[in-house]
Order: sequence, then C-alpha cells, then structure tokens
Amino acid sequence: MEPLRRSLKSRARQWSREYAPGLVLAAVVVAAIMLLTRQTSFLSPLLAAILVGAIAANVVDISERVRPGLQFCSKRLLRIGVALLGLQVTFSDIFGLGPAILLLVLVIVVAGIAGTMLLGRALGIGWTQRLLIACGFSICGAAAVAAADGVVDAEEEEVLTSIALVVVFGTLLIAIIPPASRAIGLDEATSGVWAGAAIHEVAQVVAVGGAIGGTALTIAVVVKLARVVLLAPVLAAISWHIRRRQTDASSVSERKPALVPLFVLAFLACAAVRSTGVIPSAALDAAREVQTVLLTAAMFALGTGVRLRSLARVGARPLVLAAGSTLWVTMLALAGALIAT
Repeated sequence: MEPLRRSLKSRARQWSREYAPGLVLAAVVVAAIMLLTRQTSFLSPLLAAILVGAIAANVVDISERVRPGLQFCSKRLLRIGVALLGLQVTFSDIFGLGPAILLLVLVIVVAGIAGTMLLGRALGIGWTQRLLIACGFSICGAAAVAAADGVVDAEEEEVLTSIALVVVFGTLLIAIIPPASRAIGLDEATSGVWAGAAIHEVAQVVAVGGAIGGTALTIAVVVKLARVVLLAPVLAAISWHIRRRQTDASSVSERKPALVPLFVLAFLACAAVRSTGVIPSAALDAAREVQTVLLTAAMFALGTGVRLRSLARVGARPLVLAAGSTLWVTMLALAGALIAT
C-alpha cells in the first residue's frame, strides 16, 4: 500500500505542477466574467470568454506554463459542460413544438450541414474545416465545433477559425433578425421559430428572442434546444463515417473513435433524466450554473488560441464559407418558419 500511496502522491504533484497554472488563470477569468455578465443582459459568459481569450492572445504573451491547464479546460471541461447541457432539455418541450416545427429543425440541421459541406468542397476547403463550420452553424455554435473536434480531432487552427467565425456571424444575426422580422411583418411566434432555427449560439438566440418579445423568446429557445438535441446523432453519424474510412489496410493501426462518444451518451442521459421531472428546481439551477462555468472556462481557453495572424493565414475561403452557410441556414429557417406557423 505504501508504494501505491507514494506513486499516487507523486502523480498528484506532477498533475498539479502541470495543470494548476492554467486552471488558476481560467478560474480567475471565469469569476470575473461571471460577475461582469450578471450586470449586463446583452453579453453571455460564453461569448465574453471567447472575446477575452482572443484579446489576451493578441495583446499579451501568454506563458507556456499555463498551456496544459488551458488545454485541459478546452478538452475535458468542455465535454463535461456539453454533457450537462442536456439538463436544459426536456423531451416533452421538444415534442410539444409539433411535427411541422420538428421537421423544420431536422431539415435545418441536415440540409445546413449538407449545404455547407458542398459549398466548402467547391471552395476547396479541407474536410475537417468545413465539417466544423457546418456543425457550428447548423447545430449549436462553438459548443458544436468543439464537440465535433472531439470526434474528428481537427487541427487547432481549424477549430479556432471555426469558433471565431461562429462568434462573428452569430453576432451579426443578433443585429439583423429582430429588425428584419419586423420589416417582413412576422408575428412573435413566427419570429421566434425563425430565430431559434437560424442563429448559431443558444446565448445569441436568447438575445434575439428577448429583443423581439416574450413569446418569441420562449419559442426560440425551445426550437434552438431541439437543434442542440440533434448534436448527439450527428456526432454519432460522423464517428461512424470516420470508422468506415479507417477500414482500409493503411489505417488498421489507427485508433478508431467511439461510435457514440461518452460525453454524447452523457448528454442524452442528462436530457432523459431532466425529462422525468425528478430533479428539483434548485438542483437544476445549480447544474446550469456549473455547466455555464465549465463552458465559460472552455471558451476562454479556446479563445486564447485565436490569433489574428493565424486567421489571416487561413485566407478568405473559410470566411466565404461561413457567410454562405449563414445565409443558407437563415433562408431555410425563414422559409420553414413561414410554412410551419
């Protein structure tokens, strides 16, 4: 027992030396962001964290000592946060949208990903880069990008580019959809469906729904969460596709991804438990707070990798793909909202 105890202590000290600096930095930044965003209604902690991380990466020299801890945040904490996101979803609310809107959500995700992938191929963009953009713009923004990266193991530059594009174009939709819905003459219910089906981030959906009205906000959030639920089957399909690609002799030795990643199963389990109604409201509030803290830490860590010089080297093609994907998903969502409501 004594050798085992000494081994565990040694590993704990090594883990602490390696990860503690980055985790402490993330904790301080997250605490400050949580305090700041509670005083405002227009900025979510996740978006604020990405911006703070990106600004820090381009203004100061981030020490290599904090890199391991930040990487832990962007990988491990991100997956735990995505799993806890399932506690925001009840299947009864999703099914309560009705078959027409549920079909619209399915079309948005499937056609959004397919259209983005096709456009990206026409632009000559690599498979992993266009897949990350497709998932982020068609499902649930930065969380979907990071979750997809957990399956495809993309290059860091591809992940950071996709997240930066999600932030930019999702923010543009916050400014566009409320006045556009009024100009078109949409009622609140139709506007809510449009916002929930079109906008990338949950927080961005909340901002748009709140700007339109209470009815729009409620509908928009539920429609958006219906898209979030589809993250699980999409990741399972991607994993299955990768496994098939790795069946040739040259890749037999490669580690194949799990058919359904563990954090996706955890997401579905959380949604199933939430749907039973057995979790007290206080516990759900606490879980939502924990989920927000974890995802905020992950977004800050990812943001520290967003360097303007690197984005400039990527070129204009991902920007064109992001614009085309946003337009495609937004127009699909508008057409579907007009038909379904």
